Amino acid sequence: MNAAIPLPLPTSSALDEETARAELYGLLAQLYYAPPPAPLLEALRVAVTEAPMAGGFLQEPWQQLVAAARAHSDAAIAAEYTALFGGVGKPEVYLYGSHYLSGFLNEKPLARLRSDLAQFGLARDEAMPETEDHVAYLCEVMRYLIAGDDMSVCHLTSQRDFYATHLQPWLEALCDVLQAHPRAQFYAALAGLTRAFAVVEAQAFDMLDS
Repeated sequence: MNAAIPLPLPTSSALDEETARAELYGLLAQLYYAPPPAPLLEALRVAVTEAPMAGGFLQEPWQQLVAAARAHSDAAIAAEYTALFGGVGKPEVYLYGSHYLSGFLNEKPLARLRSDLAQFGLARDEAMPETEDHVAYLCEVMRYLIAGDDMSVCHLTSQRDFYATHLQPWLEALCDVLQAHPRAQFYAALAGLTRAFAVVEAQAFDMLDS
């Protein structure tokens, strides 16, 4: 997944907040794309419980995610991922934007997304089984638009427009489903962090228009 979109991160201390945004999108992408690998969960369990970005709004949901990682084994988290998002046939919880935007998979929202990605010079790696409207892929695109080095597309306006079109309209609905699901524990905590981060991003983008 990550290899499909190379992401050189900025290193200037003046860009620490942007680096933190990019890294948080990267973490969300990894956690939503597949059962987390052991090294990622190990890092999460020993993470400081201060918010990964400046500001107290993310503090509590970040602490809850770290606590959930500490409370559950690797095997339990992998089993939860499979129970919620995998299995044969219809999953318990869909991770695809088209499902929430149109009620069906592979519909018009996906076609529009592919058109917008083409304008950024991005396309899905053929080795990736998921379609581009998977929440993990969309988070990777946001990470690229924040941290990539192509200044013709990697800027705040592109971030705002992509987020408003392809994530904001349905991300809260995904979080609602996850937090209400009786089998979601680690992923309910992840949904809580996702929801809080979405609020922060929406407020920041709204300021661009004011």
